[in-house]
Amino acid sequence: MSIKQTAHDFCEACDAGKGWEVCQEWCTAGATFSVQSDALAEIKTLAAYTEWAKGLLTPMPDAHAEFQTLMADEDGSRAILFSVFHGTHTVDAGNGAPTGRKVASDYVYVLDFDGGKIRHVTKVWNDVHALTQLGWM
Repeated sequence: MSIKQTAHDFCEACDAGKGWEVCQEWCTAGATFSVQSDALAEIKTLAAYTEWAKGLLTPMPDAHAEFQTLMADEDGSRAILFSVFHGTHTVDAGNGAPTGRKVASDYVYVLDFDGGKIRHVTKVWNDVHALTQLGWM
């Protein structure tokens, strides 16, 4: 399988809230995660990130990703996905009454591969902008 297809399948499962149980299929053991955002500052593994993403579907059951562009550098073992996350806060998941507000948040994943499997993901995301849209800040 190409890294482009692997990146697509992983990102689709991750952003659909499938969690680590499903997403680990496309990753190396101990795959890491990084992002420059306060909301995810404590998350260092891809397993933890996929579980965090899964948790977003509780307060926003309509959440979904709209993939815009997926590029792959097979020789460099890297893929880059630009996407927009959409959702509406309609359920109290222990973080307060639903605001009813919508989010449309741009983000980018940079996926680094080793032997055809994802070994690291860097997320580029403006958490303050997204959380403000939802009324969570």
